[in-house]
Amino acid sequence: MVAVDCNGADLGPAEVAAGAAIAAAQGARVLLFGPAWELGPAPAGVEVVDAPVSIAKAKDPVLAARTTPEASIVQAARAVAQGRAQALVCAGATGAALAAGTFNIKRASGIYRPALAIPLPVPNHPVTLLDVGANAEARREHLVQFAFMGAALARIVLGVPAPRVGLLSNGEEAARGSTLVLEAHAELRERERAGAGLEAFEFVGNVEGGDVVSGRADVIVTDGFTGNIALKLMEGVSQTMLGAVRDAAMSSGRAKLGGVLLRGALSGFREEIDPEASGGAYLLGLRRLGVVPHGRFTRTGFAQAILRAERGAREDIVAQTHTALEHAGALKRPPVSASGASLRGTG
Repeated sequence: MVAVDCNGADLGPAEVAAGAAIAAAQGARVLLFGPAWELGPAPAGVEVVDAPVSIAKAKDPVLAARTTPEASIVQAARAVAQGRAQALVCAGATGAALAAGTFNIKRASGIYRPALAIPLPVPNHPVTLLDVGANAEARREHLVQFAFMGAALARIVLGVPAPRVGLLSNGEEAARGSTLVLEAHAELRERERAGAGLEAFEFVGNVEGGDVVSGRADVIVTDGFTGNIALKLMEGVSQTMLGAVRDAAMSSGRAKLGGVLLRGALSGFREEIDPEASGGAYLLGLRRLGVVPHGRFTRTGFAQAILRAERGAREDIVAQTHTALEHAGALKRPPVSASGASLRGTG
């Protein structure tokens, strides 16, 4: 069962409900939270919970998630925490999904910060980029853990046996980059020299913006502020380029004839780089899986997000990723009391 928050989508809750119907027709079971009067009759495999209150546009999503228990995203996250559903999909704001998920589903043991990881639809060599929006500010230990999380995801989901991991920077040299990048680079190199868990992936050092699509790395790590900008830039450029190709193909009679001949190939290429085909980003680091699609998606993208969450829950991506982090020694260690005993919290 996948719990889905329908509020916050650009095209409205009904578009999310239409995506849920598509996913249900392919075998997913869905628990929809949103205004029942907009969602319409529930098809087979879909259950509707009337939850009209939305905090998708809240200026302070953390405060809103704490103080609005009736909000659709809070109810959806609580359903996952209680075991009524096994994964969460949020069609609204990332901040609301992160806050509601953290407060209700909670971080997995040993995780510093949840991260949003998205497999980018780069032709011939898909790359996983994280964080793409969960943490506008990050510390060295966060990026190091993101590297292991991203590598585990690339192995489990994309089938990359030995992922190459790079740090996004403004130059390939080890001495280039912000203080954050320099510190994370130094720790990953130290781990490499000490053999501390880096058998899980190959650290290729710093990578530049162009390497996001060059195939130099299978996983690229950065903070959520930079990652979100990089992701939105890629999406904007791809849409602009596709529009330019379409306009050029319609610019003259000869161009239209060429467009007809290329229609099949261009259609396949368009589908390959379409952000909706991937279904959105994985929200990693919680005790259950979350998937966050873009708010401007159509029903096709929301259906893919639900199917991605359903498959991820069925294949237990959360447990597999956590086990990989544990084996690599990449989990946060619990604090130690004055007597030397570990003080374990909720993570």
